[in-house]
Amino acid sequence: MRFILTRDASEFAARTERLLTAHIECNVLATVLINVLDGVYRDVDTAFSYGLAEDDEVRFAAMRTPPHPLLASPLDTDAGAFVEMWLRADPDVDRVTSIPETARAIAAAWAAQTGGVARCVIREAMHVLEEVLDPPRPAPGGLRLADAEHRSLLIAWMEEFVNEAGVMGSAQAAAMVDSRMRRDGLLVWDDGQPVSMVGVTPEVAGVVRIGPVYTPPALRRRGYAGSAVAAASRRALTRGARQCMLYTDLDNPTSNKIYAEVGYRRIGDWEEIALERL
Repeated sequence: MRFILTRDASEFAARTERLLTAHIECNVLATVLINVLDGVYRDVDTAFSYGLAEDDEVRFAAMRTPPHPLLASPLDTDAGAFVEMWLRADPDVDRVTSIPETARAIAAAWAAQTGGVARCVIREAMHVLEEVLDPPRPAPGGLRLADAEHRSLLIAWMEEFVNEAGVMGSAQAAAMVDSRMRRDGLLVWDDGQPVSMVGVTPEVAGVVRIGPVYTPPALRRRGYAGSAVAAASRRALTRGARQCMLYTDLDNPTSNKIYAEVGYRRIGDWEEIALERL
């Protein structure tokens, strides 16, 4: 496979469109790309790469919006050549995230070429849903689009979610909230006031991804998150999506349980691996 590096988001989008819409494992990459094109990361030096097979078809895609991890589609060839090329453009890469096989292959190639060490820091499960089940314990209140008057609250919740989940990127919280609100992609569960937040991504190849989902600690264990996810998923299906998907932290049995209760089923795994130079 021949790997191409570019800083041009439009070029990357044009070359990888078929790949990103053909595989559900590429959904995150596709929606992050939408955010890049929407200007969320305008002050970030984003790098992109795609891999060309012998028939000139794009079979691999990767991108990084620092300080976020390197985000990669499934890679079915040796990762050494890709990592060698990537390090020349982005020597400071310190995390990689993908399906386990790809994340581990890239991490191993990085360790071999840098002398560093790699360790898994986040283990997630991918889930899909085609039909919503009513929550066994429906919460009071209802789902509605986020209002501009709640922007400050939602930015604070987005920052809290990022910090609690152990992912990077709180600096883009305001831009992310604004981008999602422009696309009707941020909803709240309202029980007299907003009590939980749920994001929905733009549809990609019939799939809408749910997330982030955040309820402040003082308001948890009341069924808000499960009811919000069920209602947001039903809303997406009613509007034409054929599937919804979401990710859960495998170390959080509560979230895995409540999303299974409303119809989500696990289809695969996902890992984020830290790359640490010695």
